[in-house]
Amino acid sequence: MKTLRIVIAALAVLAIAALSGIGRPEAAESASEEPHGGITVTGVGRVSTVPDEAEFSLGITTEGRTAAGALAANSTRMRELIEALKAAGVAERDIQTRDVSVGSDYDEAGRSDDFVASNTVSVLIRDLSRAGAVLDAAAHAGANNVYGPSLTRSNREGLEAKALEDAVANARKRAQALADAAGVELGAVTAISETGAAMPGPMELRAADAAASSPPIEKGTQEIQATVTVTFAIE
Repeated sequence: MKTLRIVIAALAVLAIAALSGIGRPEAAESASEEPHGGITVTGVGRVSTVPDEAEFSLGITTEGRTAAGALAANSTRMRELIEALKAAGVAERDIQTRDVSVGSDYDEAGRSDDFVASNTVSVLIRDLSRAGAVLDAAAHAGANNVYGPSLTRSNREGLEAKALEDAVANARKRAQALADAAGVELGAVTAISETGAAMPGPMELRAADAAASSPPIEKGTQEIQATVTVTFAIE
């Protein structure tokens, strides 16, 4: 009987030990896990630049008694415009047809007597100092629809890369300030993402380079902005 009591007591101890671990698996796991932390900041980089290219939309609209007549007249004048653009120094690769259309012309009473034909090309002027002269040549060649300019920079990709570099440097500076304030060491980058880029816009107007008889084109300056979100480890 004594032996039986000892066996029963031993089984009871084992059962209590087993039950004490049920429902608490996280206790074993938490011991091997280390808390994750870091410093997440947003950095901004800006690069100012002066545009050196301009894009315009140039077109001709003509009327005719028939659709074919309006289109034929328009085509003749459009060829003259394209030749004038080339003579003014615009490369053939920088002239691209954007829209060709023919439609009825309605008066205020809703009657249609004539037809209207339109042809539009986009023109990229790579030498911004020539923009005024090119527009002057287009006007003399019969262009009666002129829209623009859209001012751009030829090496925009390089400037965007510089803005991103500055944004990352700005993020590191901000993170270091936070680490110093908290009394911790700033570690390596654990995550980084670009959170948006601002479109360039005019900031300051400067004198036009065009001749006095040509349309003035103000270069201005543009700002290319990059924003990044960076997470640094804490050591």
